Amino acid sequence: MEKIKSRKKLLLYGCSGFGVNMLTIIMGSYLCSALLVGGFEEHIESWTYLNKDLVVAALWGIFVFVAKVLDGIIDLPFAAIADKIKCKFGRRKTALLIGYIPMVISYLLFLVPIDNGATILNTIWFGFLLCIFYAFYTLTMLTYYATFSEVCEDQHAMVFLSNTKSIMDVVYYSLGFALLPMFVSFGINIRIIALIFLPLSLSMAIPMFLLKEKPNDATSNVKPLTLITSLKCSFKNKAYIYWLCVAAMLTIGLQLFLGGINEVFSTTGLNMTFVMASSFAPVPLTLILYNKVIKKYGLATAFRYSLIVFSLGMIVMYICCKTHQNFDELTLTMIAILGGIFVSFALGSFFSITYTVPTYLARRELETKGTDVASMYFAVQGLFEGVAAGIATGLILVTLKDQKAIELLPIIVCIASMIAFVMSFFLPKVVSLMGKKNKEGKN
Repeated sequence: MEKIKSRKKLLLYGCSGFGVNMLTIIMGSYLCSALLVGGFEEHIESWTYLNKDLVVAALWGIFVFVAKVLDGIIDLPFAAIADKIKCKFGRRKTALLIGYIPMVISYLLFLVPIDNGATILNTIWFGFLLCIFYAFYTLTMLTYYATFSEVCEDQHAMVFLSNTKSIMDVVYYSLGFALLPMFVSFGINIRIIALIFLPLSLSMAIPMFLLKEKPNDATSNVKPLTLITSLKCSFKNKAYIYWLCVAAMLTIGLQLFLGGINEVFSTTGLNMTFVMASSFAPVPLTLILYNKVIKKYGLATAFRYSLIVFSLGMIVMYICCKTHQNFDELTLTMIAILGGIFVSFALGSFFSITYTVPTYLARRELETKGTDVASMYFAVQGLFEGVAAGIATGLILVTLKDQKAIELLPIIVCIASMIAFVMSFFLPKVVSLMGKKNKEGKN
């Protein structure tokens, strides 16, 4: 694999996953919710497909859970498959195409219900497509992330590429949760909006032009481990396994917020563009404070600070929703924006920490034992996060919508965050002190 030495090309490469991640936001946070009218108070005809339920709630919740879990489980074999593909076109390019094409087809088919009501056939149809979408999304992005270490010539290039990817994460979340609700407020149906954003997925064509592969080239002198051996190495690392438990609890709270906050605020009459923009726009600035806390006190302290301000943001949003009748629109908007700003101090760190910890632990594994388990560490973390996301969006969120108790979502997010907060005190020192500078100013 040829290295990408141009900073401009590396910047462009960091933007590759933007469109595909945007489709995932739309699928997980909007299209899945659009199949049930529960939780929506305003613009129901735009937020939902046909202004009525199209799936059986209880069965649909199970399908969403299964799809999320599959998204995690499929990481493991796909990580091995993507590394072993042999093709003259290039193993990474081939894997990207194998993932991208079925993903887009399933996305398009998800916009078309079979029946005109909440039938079991409709539920099975959407559940099947959701599983297909997440499976091939996983293959696409797993292959893309696997190329990061292959296209960078040194650590500075890797940091630059990672920073670019983090910025693009903020951008697509901002578009998904701030701009998209504005389209809905204009009366545009969610299915039309899904089609409007579809062309952005062509950003994944960037690697097709920038990757310069040789047939069956080797990118490392370290011999890759088999699937079983990699799994054994992963689960023998106690620090890593405990981190996965903390990450799973974090994921429950984060996915509930991302997947249901728009429905929580649908009863208030507020412009969600302002609310969600306040949650995402300040993230680059709030990351500066987060990094300063890490350097002074270590990762665990910075993580706990993030969980606290995230919970405060959820409490403010809960108060805003429960008491919205007592305030005029301007005051209510200012309160909601305050809650969003609190949330912004946590979102960036939540995105960052799930990349930082497995990367650091995998590097230590390579340095101390000579085993390269970086891909498997991300795959196993994906499994834990998939199960947690399934619980959050497939069980908890669907139940809240079905029971018309969506206003309780911020409280449940707070509970999940506080559990993660308590668990963080028991993180091994190798994780909790990560990033802390000593008296000499070294890490």
